[in-house]
Amino acid sequence: MTARRPLIAGNWKMNGLRSDGLALAAEVAKRLKAQGAASFDMLVCPPSTLIAEVGKTVSGSGVAVGGQDCHANVSGAHTGDISAAMLADAGCSYVIVGHSERRTDHGESDAVVKAKAAAALKAGLIAVICIGETEAQRDAGKTLEVNKTQIAGSVPDGATAANMVIAYEPVWAIGTGRTPTNAEVQEVHAFIRNELVAKVGPAEAAGVRVLYGGSMKPGNAKELLALPDVDGGLIGGASLKADDFWAIAQCCP
Repeated sequence: MTARRPLIAGNWKMNGLRSDGLALAAEVAKRLKAQGAASFDMLVCPPSTLIAEVGKTVSGSGVAVGGQDCHANVSGAHTGDISAAMLADAGCSYVIVGHSERRTDHGESDAVVKAKAAAALKAGLIAVICIGETEAQRDAGKTLEVNKTQIAGSVPDGATAANMVIAYEPVWAIGTGRTPTNAEVQEVHAFIRNELVAKVGPAEAAGVRVLYGGSMKPGNAKELLALPDVDGGLIGGASLKADDFWAIAQCCP
């Protein structure tokens, strides 16, 4: 088995004014720096208003900074959007694309997500590509089919284990406190890894980090992170509290 270094990623979503956001970033940075040689990577994805300042705050600590979305174009007449090149320029090394909230609230298709991921790779960023089924799709028995389709349509050419992370989000579990069973999580993660073989080849697929993104918290993180094909978490609400975010990271095997 290829050794995959766990990634604990915090998606702050539309949360964080300057004082609170910088205090949170500083606390996470302090803890990671104090730990020294950690067995995991940490990533925070603040709102774009805070990216540059958060980057300065965590500099030298080992905490990486990412954006929550990017446009597929490098520049142009796209009011309110931000490009992958701009994120890189602001200090990001990662960007989330295709989050279920973007797919739902903004109607983003797999093709749009793929174009954004390709833009991220071109800008030198690591793309965190989100996939996952809704409750209706799950209840209809389409979990694997939906994830297969989204992988096929969302992963861009040129993706590798070094420049891509997959985040599996069972949409029905985000922020609800509901989670699939450990067996169900492992089944989907193993399926995702197997589907990646067709996109990037067996060697790269074995090395791609597949994160779990459905209400991971300190109480369930240890069991989830112990699953063979779970390589970290994309954390929402729990990433807004330094104690909870750090407690999840400490559950990494």
